[in-house]
Formats: sequence, C-alpha cells, structure tokens
Amino acid sequence: MPVAASAIYFLNLRGDVLINRTYRDDVGGNMVDAFRTHIMQTKELGNCPVRQIGGCSFVYMRISNVYIVIVVSSNANVACGFKFVVEAVALFKSYFGGAFDEDAIRNNFVLIYELLDEIMDFGYPQNLSPEILKLYITQEGVRSPFSSKPKDKPVPNATLQVTGAVGWRREGLSYKKNEVFLDIVESVNLLMSSKGNVLRCDVTGKVLMKCFLSGMPDLKLGLNDKLGLEKESEMKSRPAKSGKTIELDDVTFHQCVNLTRFNSEKTVSFVPPDGEFELMKYRITEGVNLPFRVLPTIKELGRTRMEVNVKVKSVFGAKMFALGVVVKIPVPKQTAKTNFQVTSGRAKYNPSIDCLVWKIRKFPGQTESTLSAEIELISTMGEKKSWTRPPIQMEFQVPMFTASGLRVRFLKVWEKSGYNTVEWVRYITKAGSYEIRC
Repeated sequence: MPVAASAIYFLNLRGDVLINRTYRDDVGGNMVDAFRTHIMQTKELGNCPVRQIGGCSFVYMRISNVYIVIVVSSNANVACGFKFVVEAVALFKSYFGGAFDEDAIRNNFVLIYELLDEIMDFGYPQNLSPEILKLYITQEGVRSPFSSKPKDKPVPNATLQVTGAVGWRREGLSYKKNEVFLDIVESVNLLMSSKGNVLRCDVTGKVLMKCFLSGMPDLKLGLNDKLGLEKESEMKSRPAKSGKTIELDDVTFHQCVNLTRFNSEKTVSFVPPDGEFELMKYRITEGVNLPFRVLPTIKELGRTRMEVNVKVKSVFGAKMFALGVVVKIPVPKQTAKTNFQVTSGRAKYNPSIDCLVWKIRKFPGQTESTLSAEIELISTMGEKKSWTRPPIQMEFQVPMFTASGLRVRFLKVWEKSGYNTVEWVRYITKAGSYEIRC
C-alpha cells in the first residue's frame, strides 16, 4: 500500500507550523499539537522516526532546521513515506537554488503550496521529477543569496513528457558521438573465522550507466543470470550454453526499465535517461568469489609482548590487480612499541584506532604478502580483563573483477535513425564489511 498520507506539516525547531497541507479528512487539525507535545517537547526526536499517537502514525524527518512530518491514519508504507520526503526536498531545492531551510520556506509559500498539490493527490505520491514539474510549474522560487546554481533551461514538449510513457527523457537530444558507459560496481561483505571458514558472505551490486545518445533509443541488456539464460534458451528452443550462471536476489530497477518485458522475456529493456543514472541494484548470497583470503596468527607472550603474523592471498586472476589495499589489524590499547616486517607495502601503528595499518598500493593477482610484527605492551596492574580481539578489517578495490561472477553478455542499442554507438563496460569490486576474526 502507498503512503496514503492524511496531512503533511513543515515545522521549525521550536515546533511552529511553517506550512501544512491536508489531503484527507480522517485526522483532526490539532494532530500537530500531539506531535509537538508528545515528541518534540519530550526530546524523543532522535529515538525513532516513526511514532504512533492516538490512532495516528507520525513519519518525520529533520532537514536542516525544518521537521517534515507526515500524518497517516492507516497502515501505510513507511519506506515509501521517507522516499517521498527525500525526493520532495530535492524538488524544493531545485526550485530554491539548492537551499532548503526555514527561510526558504517562508520566502516561497505560494510555490510550495502549488508543488504540494502536484506531488501528492489524496495522500498518494505523484510525479516528483524536477525536470518534468518545471515544464508546467514555471514560477521561479526566491533563491538564497548564497546559491550560485544556474537557472535550468526550459524544455519543449511539456505535454508529451507529462502525459507520455517516457517522462524521464526529453525529445530532441543530439550528440556528435553516441556513447554508452556501463559500470558494474559490487561490494563484498564477509565475516571469516581465524581458520579461514566463511561465517557470512554476500555481495551487493549496482549497475550504473552514463548515456550520451541521440533521439529516443531503446536499449537491451543481457546478463549471465540464471533466469535470463533459461528464458532465452526456452524462446529459441535450444539448450542453454554452458558457463557460469548466477542467481540474482532482491533486484530493483530504475523506473525506465520495462517490467512487463522483463517478466515475460527476462531481459532488461529500457529507454534510458540522458546522462548518469542507476539502472538496477541486486544482491548475491550464493557462489561468491572472494578476492582475498586472510590468515592471521596472533600470539600473546605473557603480559608485555605479542607476535602478529598476517598472510594475505589474492585469489583473483594473475592478470588482474587490486588497488588501495588496506589491512587494519587490531592491537590492545596498552601498546607501547611496534616493530614491523612486510614483504610489500608499508605498515605503521595508529594509536587513535588501536590498529596496525598495512597499506599496499597495488596487489597483483595470485600472489601473497605477509606482515610480521612484534608488539611491546605496557604492563598495568589494574587491567586484568583479557583482550577481546576485534576482527581484522580490509579495504580494497579490484578493477575488472566481480565477486558475484556477473557478466554483461550483450548491450544492444536501437534507434530509428540507425546511428552507430560505442559501448564501454567496466567491472569494479570493492570491500564492504570485509572482516576476519583473529
């Protein structure tokens, strides 16, 4: 169910109503007093952004020195409510020259009321795209004196974009060189035991695109996901080609993707927005290819000495390399002196985070590096509590490698004028929460 908001309020930090709009008559006009009394005056604003008072739910968010409060009387989709607030603020900023605060609201009452009537109808969110709304709400907001953003250029064919199926792209675009840039960016989340056993592992990824294409092109993207390959072989009445296939979980698409076509053909077809955008997001939980394996050995020699040995192995291909590798090895707070030996890179002790920080600028594939350290500790009589050994953390970036194994099989561009395009595809894997117990 969508938000189904009954009312929306804009309050300052004192709780005064700056502006409000009522969309339904199922809540009283004094509901904002309940929010002010039970939440603002009790200083419970930071505890939870969703509160229930007297049969109504308050979904609120603070932006600068303004609280935006959505009041709902039914079981609404809270995530949709927060999404609406974020996009509404971005819309207001585009009209106000990048500023959104109490002064901007006071200077733009008439414009805000007009926008509130357009972006929500009977409590249901509508179109919040600044590019489209500026086609027919042409009133300019009072800009902040600190704003230096240029005014947006007017775009023709407002009726087609507002009522048509492709509201995210305007007509008449023309480029001398038609190019498409596609990036698959993945983050690996790992928790590994000291013996090398994987306790938890998943990959979150996103497909980023940057399009500089003329006209109204239709793009089709093929990936090596299991459902897509099975559907393609079924439609062509032949067995699927051998090779690694992956199962994508929790897939979300940009609004430009034709979901009907995806459900029937399992192909990602879309008319792209102009410029940069996020095409899709996904998650992988099975068959993850770990880029690194870390084997730590930590020996506590009495109360005043420790020996640390950490071996890092790169598992990806020998022709690849990782950039910006950082290994953070925790040590006790009472560390007094450290001596290092590393086979590559540089290491130092950082007392502010109680870690040995080992940095390797470029780490080739199918190789290993070792750090050995002797640590002297300050002996304290009062400190009898044993050291808890926090996990080792890693940071890295591996170009042209995907931990999920996701690959682009094809990227086709069709436009009625039949121009030639240049497609660029890049893969990047980064460390998310990459931790190894020691």
